[in-house]
Amino acid sequence: MFQKQMKVSLTYLLLGLLVFTPFLIHTVPVEAAKGKHESTRTLQQWEEIPYERPALYSSYITEKDIFITMRDGVILAADVHRPDGPGPFPVILTQTPYNKNQSNTENLNEYFIKRGYAHMVVDVRGTGTSQGTWDSFGLAEQGDGKELVEWAATQPWSNGKVGLYGSSYRAINQLLTAAQQPEGLAAIFPVVPMADVYRDIIMSGGLANTGFIPLWLGLVTASGLLPPTYTLSEPVLASTVLINHLSQTSGYQTNTLASAISGGEFAYDGPAAWLRSPIYVADQIKVPTFLTGGLHDLFQRGTPLLYEQLKANGVHTKLLMGNWTHGNYGSGLPANKVPTLDQIALRWFDQYLMGISSAKTEQIPDVTQFVIGEERFEVQPGWPHAGAVAERFYLRSGSLLTRETPSTLEASSSMLQQPFNGICSGSTNQWTAGIVSAVPCTKDNRLTETTELTFTTAPLNEDLRISGPIAAKLFAKTTAEELVVSVRITDVAPDGSSQEITAGWLAASHRTVMDSKSRFLDGQNIQPWHPFTKAEVKEVVPNEVMELDIEIFSTNVVIKEGHRLRVAIGPSDFPHAMSPAPQLMNQLGGVATIFNTKAYPSSIVLPIVR
Repeated sequence: MFQKQMKVSLTYLLLGLLVFTPFLIHTVPVEAAKGKHESTRTLQQWEEIPYERPALYSSYITEKDIFITMRDGVILAADVHRPDGPGPFPVILTQTPYNKNQSNTENLNEYFIKRGYAHMVVDVRGTGTSQGTWDSFGLAEQGDGKELVEWAATQPWSNGKVGLYGSSYRAINQLLTAAQQPEGLAAIFPVVPMADVYRDIIMSGGLANTGFIPLWLGLVTASGLLPPTYTLSEPVLASTVLINHLSQTSGYQTNTLASAISGGEFAYDGPAAWLRSPIYVADQIKVPTFLTGGLHDLFQRGTPLLYEQLKANGVHTKLLMGNWTHGNYGSGLPANKVPTLDQIALRWFDQYLMGISSAKTEQIPDVTQFVIGEERFEVQPGWPHAGAVAERFYLRSGSLLTRETPSTLEASSSMLQQPFNGICSGSTNQWTAGIVSAVPCTKDNRLTETTELTFTTAPLNEDLRISGPIAAKLFAKTTAEELVVSVRITDVAPDGSSQEITAGWLAASHRTVMDSKSRFLDGQNIQPWHPFTKAEVKEVVPNEVMELDIEIFSTNVVIKEGHRLRVAIGPSDFPHAMSPAPQLMNQLGGVATIFNTKAYPSSIVLPIVR
């Protein structure tokens, strides 16, 4: 995904408009855990002094462009950076699509190397300086991961133990590699990984992600067009690699993009999505796993679901969720006793790759989350929060949001269906990976709310803690043949500014819900699961009332006393998402009505911690 510390040029953006990917998938939420609320004061806390040890080596040796031949003859290019000493060393492996020759700590982490690790970085097939055809987490790339681990474990400079490290794409392929259980793999450290490609990012709510995916694909494509560092020594191989990468820009990526936006195969959940989804193979992961995510990250939804499933399977796993977008994960650390990500990773790898008993990773808290509104990290009892209870708030006349149900006399609200709502909002910042964070209206949704229906509580007389997934149940009709709704949860400060906390989206034609895969809390569906398959599409009949259950991505926030909680409902979420062309044509120009009556009591259900 988005490469940290890399500036995205206009060239990348233009290239991105030409490409896409079959990045699709599906997650199976489990029944919400309920139990007695345990005070965070009784939980395992982060240590006052974080785990650390001094550098063992002052210099290191780099071997560039080691050619590794895969089972089908495709040659992958690797760089190995190892301490300038006798060895052998445990190996930290990073698999990247962003070209290993780019200068960043994920391609060359001196912190690890100087503490006794070999850092091996490989361009995945069809990207950077490697041969082959890129198909984004496809079977061939997944098979490569297993071979690369086993290759690294058997080199003379290796002690036979391998850990996987990296963010985003480099985190996702860690999970897909670990699921194959390669010999020598001892631990992984995925930073901001996804779980379900379809629901987490590509087609959230049945809408194509037009904010991030073209940008990302342009980044991958452009980084593969840089001349390999071995051009002079291996000119034939280098020219072959470049020609092959160039040809891909008008092939696989363009075809999949066209399929998604035209309503073809990739507009629906199915085998192409499941193949690339870590959540489908999480049961096969057995090695210790430390997961880091962000409350405004692209994979805000999926990272905690991976933790939950691995934990349920008995895997030694930890979860850290910060107040981060995809472009600034790890920023602000250390804070509230939480060390930097490199310090945590060192501790993780020291125990499982070096056998250093003092690392004691079992003493790291299981779940640590940033608390939006209180602006601090807090250790909490499990994920979802074990002390959460379901409470429902109703949309009311007069733009009110209350715990009381509507009366028979209340009037409903209508809005014009148009595809450009949300053009400058918190969602805009999140789904462009934080690159527009300096724009003021991405911190205050009042501009976006001028084309939305808003429902707001009275000023709170006490703090309101929300922790976990949220669901909206809307009763709606439209004069058109399709309806899209975005549902935003915002924190309204006393000065009137409206900060987006989290959001969810749904195309009404995908309103089918499978209770068996949904999450329930206190008997209420708090995380509805939609199949998003072509077979489960439901007709939208003009002026017929529909019941829409919208999944709103999980969060962890305190709405402070004196602030107000707001639900804002819009007809789209641009530039983040747009409907595939057939659905878009069916919804344009329609008028949508959101009911808030006794017969049709639209509402949201929140996981409240008291």
